[in-house]
Formats: sequence, C-alpha cells, structure tokens
Amino acid sequence: MSKPTPPRPGQGALKTRLGEILRVDQAGELAAVHIYRGQAAVMRNAPGRERIADQLKEMEGHEQVHLSRFNDLLTERGVRPTLMSPVWRAAAFALGAGTALMGDKAAHACTEAVESVIEKHYAGQIAELKDRDPELAAELSQFRDDELAHRDLAVEEGAREAPGYPLLSAVIQAGCRAAIKISEKI
Repeated sequence: MSKPTPPRPGQGALKTRLGEILRVDQAGELAAVHIYRGQAAVMRNAPGRERIADQLKEMEGHEQVHLSRFNDLLTERGVRPTLMSPVWRAAAFALGAGTALMGDKAAHACTEAVESVIEKHYAGQIAELKDRDPELAAELSQFRDDELAHRDLAVEEGAREAPGYPLLSAVIQAGCRAAIKISEKI
C-alpha cells in the first residue's frame, strides 16, 4: 500500500478562508443582536428611555436581517457556525445590559466601539473578496453601511461623553478583536 498523497499547499485554502469569513461574520451579527437585546431590556424598563429603547430595537432589527443572511450563507456553503456561539450570546447580552445600566451614553459608547471594529473588519473582507466573490463583497458593503449608520447615530447621541469613555471603548474594542480571531478558527 502506498501512502496517500498529501494535498498541495494552498489546495482548499480559498474555501477554508471563506468559511472563516462567514463563520466570524455570523458570530458577529449574533453578538450584535444580543448586545442590542441586552441594552433594550434595560432601557425599555427605565422611565424616560422609550426613545432610546426604540432606537435599539430598530438597530437590533437591522442586525437580525444580517444574522439571517449569514445563517443562510452558512447553510448554503456548508460552513459550521463558531463553537463559541453560546458564550458570545451570553457575553453580548451581558455587555449590552451592563453598558445600558451605566446609562444612555455608555450604551452608545458600546455601540460606537463595536461598530468601529466591525466597520474595519468588513472593509478588510470586502477588499479581500471584491475580485473572488463580488456578490458577497457587495452584501458585506451593504452590511458595513448599516454598521456605519449605527456608529454615527451613537456618536450623535453622545457616545464620547460616556463616563470613562476612553477606557470603556478600548476594552470593548479589544474584546471584539479577540472574539473575531477566536471565531474565525473555533
């Protein structure tokens, strides 16, 4: 019996990379939905916070559309979701609720921090995919535009006026970047 020939370097690399992209993006949208749910759970029960609760519900709706699309793409392309989904779901809800308990501006600072990381993340993927998978790149561009709108609204609503904004933003962004790296592989 002869030994099986090992795969050539790079063989299957594109499919593997596409799987990483779809897995991490689905995880990110799952987390975004749960961040907004956590924030809305606090805000809708706080007197005088109906306007922000409505904003959060609307942004959650945008993220749910993105999540549904990524769920479909995972199924269509035979990619498994990250094994970290249960952890990200709980952590995201806790992050959302925790920042909302700190006040409106902290909730907005959370949104700005998350969406700033995600915008850069999507921009890199769009550049990577524009020639290889232009349809997916176009979808990611639309999703990135939605994320930018959420970030801009958060800034308009006073995100940078949150208590401890520099530290809060830095910690949230570092957590997002770590979650991205973990979700691509696990």
